[in-house]
Amino acid sequence: MDKGLHFTICVVTALLLLRESSQAGEEKDPEALAAPKPDPRGAGEGLPTLTVTTILEDPYVMVRGAELEGYCMELLAALAGMLRFQYRVRVVSDGQYGALAAGGNWSGMIGEILRREADIAVAPLTVTSAREEVVSFTTPFLQTGIGILLRKDSASQDVSFFHFLSPFSKETWTALLFAYLLTCFCLFLVARLSPCEWNEPKNEENHFTFLNSLWFGAGALALQGATPRPQALSVRVIAVVWWLFTLALLAAYIANFTALLSSGSEQLPIQTFEDLVKQRNLEFGTLEGSSTFYYFKNSKNPTHQMIYEYMEKRREHVLVKTYQEAVQRVMDSNYAFIGESISQDLAAARHCNLIRAPEVIGARGFGIATTQASPWTKPLSIAVLKLRESGDLDYLRNKWWESSCLRRSRERWGPLEPPALGGLFLTLGIGLALGILAALAELSSSSRRAAAHAKKSCCSVFTEEICTRLRIKGAARQSQDTSGKANA
Repeated sequence: MDKGLHFTICVVTALLLLRESSQAGEEKDPEALAAPKPDPRGAGEGLPTLTVTTILEDPYVMVRGAELEGYCMELLAALAGMLRFQYRVRVVSDGQYGALAAGGNWSGMIGEILRREADIAVAPLTVTSAREEVVSFTTPFLQTGIGILLRKDSASQDVSFFHFLSPFSKETWTALLFAYLLTCFCLFLVARLSPCEWNEPKNEENHFTFLNSLWFGAGALALQGATPRPQALSVRVIAVVWWLFTLALLAAYIANFTALLSSGSEQLPIQTFEDLVKQRNLEFGTLEGSSTFYYFKNSKNPTHQMIYEYMEKRREHVLVKTYQEAVQRVMDSNYAFIGESISQDLAAARHCNLIRAPEVIGARGFGIATTQASPWTKPLSIAVLKLRESGDLDYLRNKWWESSCLRRSRERWGPLEPPALGGLFLTLGIGLALGILAALAELSSSSRRAAAHAKKSCCSVFTEEICTRLRIKGAARQSQDTSGKANA
């Protein structure tokens, strides 16, 4: 009895081991990727099964072990749950998106749909007029455009000899020079008008000459004290306003210069496609047979035509087969890749030495392709709209594109323009005006006292004081002669 029980246990154990081995083999079998996926809401019995063609591209569709995952896979699962269908996923055999060949046949995912090898295509497939003529597209689930992917060190230009001037724009430096000269002139003028800066204008020299005023203003710019020291209230008002102005200005300069140094380079010399055409250091190209290539081929823009002619003449050297090859070539050589901006953002997120140029052209969208007579086109479009309205598409976008490098690559450093410092210049202007008004008030008060003592007209004494302090000798002499005749 014991022997029989022992034999039974051994047989059962052997069967269980064989079953586990068989299941493990099935999981490693690539054909398992084509197995129908169960409906997320429950049993899939009686539900239609769709054959889905896709293409391997990070992060849309990626192989992880024996499964496919990525943005498009999660989108497909959400659509299957909403429309209640099962699906069988297969990777496109020729690795192409879909282009019209010379013989009139379509390659890639478009060709598989036309040959009824697949029911729908869920992939980063761009909606174009040529493709729309042979297949149907749903509402786009992602919006994108055409951009330029560069390597940072290949895209950066040589550091200028006057690199230290880069934190401010030319307009800002011009405004700063004008503000400096105007402030120094106001110091010189107010110091001469104010009776507190000198007691005997005819017998002594004012300390705030124009050269001394220039030296005083320059000392404030360097955060250093400079003589002469202001004594009058009006001069001190202008000095304090100028000190506050220079303090805020230096803080802005230091902050922007620090950001410039930490960025590792100046602004990209290649900002637009026109800049790409004009330069001679970088080769540039795109995916062979892609919608981007045909966009430049059909464009009437002269710059776009030059790009197409360049790629057509050197297609053996500049056109790439896959997106991964394009990214690797940008990283390894002096090559700029022209392609979908949203995919380039991901490349810049995954590889911190890559960056996308600011200009994006040819706004377009990624849609789900179906046969023209497919009953699934409209339901899929409605389901995509519902996912967009509920925020699920934004969630998937943030999930699969999340990266710290992405945030840094999007930062655009630029020199400070005058509008950014407009409030600072306005404060300086108000301070200068207050200083001049204070000097006139001080001089007016002194003139009234002098007029009362000499029993003269306040206006004549005020005019005489101004002419004397500004060294207007002709006017001062004429005023003195008029006063002498009146006394006679």
